Amino acid sequence: MIELYERIRECGSSQSGMVLTAIDPELLGEKALVSGGKVLWESSDGGFFSQNCEEAAALHETGVFCIAGRRVFCELIGYGRRMVICGGGHVAIPIIKIASMVGFEVTVIEDRTQFAQNAQQAGADHVICNAYDVALDEIKGDLDTYFVIVTRGHRHDQACLEKIAAKPHAYIGMIGSRRRTRMVMDLLAERGTSREVLDQVYTPIGLDIGSETPAEIAVAVLAEVIQVKSRSQRAGGYPKEILKAMLEDEQLPGAAAVPDRPRALATIVNREGSAPREVGSKMAVFEDGTIAGTVGGGLSEAETIRKAVSMLQGGETKPYLLHSDMTNEKAEEEGMVCGGIMDIIIEPVY
Repeated sequence: MIELYERIRECGSSQSGMVLTAIDPELLGEKALVSGGKVLWESSDGGFFSQNCEEAAALHETGVFCIAGRRVFCELIGYGRRMVICGGGHVAIPIIKIASMVGFEVTVIEDRTQFAQNAQQAGADHVICNAYDVALDEIKGDLDTYFVIVTRGHRHDQACLEKIAAKPHAYIGMIGSRRRTRMVMDLLAERGTSREVLDQVYTPIGLDIGSETPAEIAVAVLAEVIQVKSRSQRAGGYPKEILKAMLEDEQLPGAAAVPDRPRALATIVNREGSAPREVGSKMAVFEDGTIAGTVGGGLSEAETIRKAVSMLQGGETKPYLLHSDMTNEKAEEEGMVCGGIMDIIIEPVY
């Protein structure tokens, strides 16, 4: 199974790769990595997914589907969301803080040393202090990258947008008045930038909630980004934290580095109601109960950890499909407010 996670890391989130997992009782846990209409890896040579390759390759979004009468969980490969913020001024600082809080890996590009330092102090994961067009040459972009343009002037906005429009992306947002942004867009269209891409730029940036202060603008921007993310059908995926937990041991704070120690991967494959995490959310669980990632916290997460630890300590190799119901009396007694239902597959990895 380790080979699967190595192949996922090699694929890259800009490619149209999918991981398929059988959740039908008779095939539970059988897996395949599919990309470009081909099965690149399969847990059983010549197994279910190879036998039904055409149907498997036709899937294109995260969710539960039926292949040859069997229920299968399909998810697009992704490494978690990244945000690239062009500009490190007073509006960028609260955007950095809120983006980090909601789980984005944040990169800031700023050409002024002091403002670049401010971005770093605000919690940006990466800061590039260089001219915007030069710095953007270092950013590849992909379908999980969200670009936010909040520079100090339309000349810099133009330089950023011209570079970004040519890259794969999940979102492009640009601050400024309608007049200023229209001027930038028209100029870039004349210079050859795709009008189709320009028409999809979110500008003026952020949801229209009447925001005025930098903090309020940041709330509006992140609300818009989250809205776009929720509509993207790229739920779940394999963030760096999860891949690292599957492939290495040393990343967990306070955990002893024990080579090849057993671990399990828990993935939400179905949810109903107001469950706290989206389908595809993952949590790695080690034999000592140490975890990376989350499937929502609270009662359901504790139950998942207990089951995973029990499976690992008992040497179980077969996956288990856990049904977590947060609508019952026990959940009410514990003060659970979500009230949803989740199916979580727990897969031991040795």
